[in-house]
Parts: sequence; structure tokens; C-alpha cells
Amino acid sequence: MKKYLAELIGTFSLVFFGCGAAGVSGISSSGPAGIGLLGISFAFGLTVVVMAYAIGPISGCHINPAITISMLAAGKIKGSDAIGYIIAQFVGATLASGILYIIQSGAPGFMMGEWALGSNGWGPGYLGAYNTTSAFIAEVVLTFLFLLVIFKTTAKWGNNTMAGLAIGLTLVLIHLVAIPITGTSVNPARSFGPAIFAGGKALQQVWLFMVAPVVGGLLAAFVWKGVFENAVAPELQ
Repeated sequence: MKKYLAELIGTFSLVFFGCGAAGVSGISSSGPAGIGLLGISFAFGLTVVVMAYAIGPISGCHINPAITISMLAAGKIKGSDAIGYIIAQFVGATLASGILYIIQSGAPGFMMGEWALGSNGWGPGYLGAYNTTSAFIAEVVLTFLFLLVIFKTTAKWGNNTMAGLAIGLTLVLIHLVAIPITGTSVNPARSFGPAIFAGGKALQQVWLFMVAPVVGGLLAAFVWKGVFENAVAPELQ
């Protein structure tokens, strides 16, 4: 249960800080605290860095169902643990989104617009208005690259002391590319929580963010197992 609680807290933190940065002081902020695309990217990435060192020794700090499913496919986690992790991740994301809703609803003139609370989406009316194909491809490719970094930095021949920093900075880079396209998911739980409270188009479109990151994660697991896992330089063997 400690592992599952750690995953719940870690995913809660990712959604609370990341989506909170986007919804409270992000791109659309009219106040002096608007942090823009770069600030939102670092909010997500730095949360992963912090949580990697805080809960990594307990659960491995997946805080993302796509990571857990990819690790399961690569044989790095048991099926029973994977189920517990995924449940905890979705619960943590939903709790964080609910608290963000309560906080944001306290602002004068608050209204729940489309894709509120940092929800992911695509199409007309959403940031860059990219189409479904662009959104799906971006989420698959970026999740694939994200998981390859995770597999490589956490391997027994990787630099485990720096893994958390490398993974967090990778997530920053991912957000710098994907925010205009989808708001950046690469994480089904991160998309599910805000969509539940935002409703509308965010909830209608959440299917893509359930499917595409998992596809990208599974592709990364197969490439890792088939190509890179045993491809170690002689000096590292």
C-alpha cells in the first residue's frame, strides 16, 4: 500500500502543480503572474524531478499509467502492482483536479470554459487548433521518446543518480513542443482528472489521451527490449 499511496501523491502533485500552473497563472492569464508556455513546461518537468527523488525509492515514481503499462510490457513490474499503480494514479489526478476546481472557483467571475483546469484537447478553439491526426501522432511519438529516456536512464548501466533530472528535463522539452498541439498529455491520468471536472469537449476528447500515450509507451517497451536493453558499450559491461 505504501507504493500505491506514493503513486497517488506523486500523480496528485503532477496534476496540481502542472495543471495549476496552466489554469491559474498560465498562457491565458491576464494578470502580472502569467508564466506562459515556458513556465508551464517547467512546472510539469520540475514536479517530475522533485517527485522522482521524493517517492522514486518507494514506487519508482511512475505517476503515469502509460509508464506503468510500458514497464509491465517490458517485464519490469508485476501485473498486480501495475493495476494498483494505475488505480492510484487516476485517483490522485482526479483529487488534484477537484481541489484545483475548488480553488479556481473562488476567483471573481470564475466560469468553467471549454478545456478548463488545464485540460488537454485539440481542434478549433483549442490553442493551435491542430487536427486529430496531428494530436494523435504527437502524443504517440513524444510518449515513445519519453519512455526511451526513462528506460535508458533507469537501466542498471544508466546513471541512476541523475535519472530524475534527465526524465524531468525531457518532460520540459516535450511540453515545449506539444502544448500548442494538445496541451501535452503523454499521461492518461493527467488528462482524465481535469476532463472529469471540465466536461464538454475536454471529456469528449479524453479518449485520445487514454490511447495515444499507451501506444507510444508500448512501442518504447518493444524497442527497448528488442534493440537497446542488451546493447551496452564494452566499457559499461
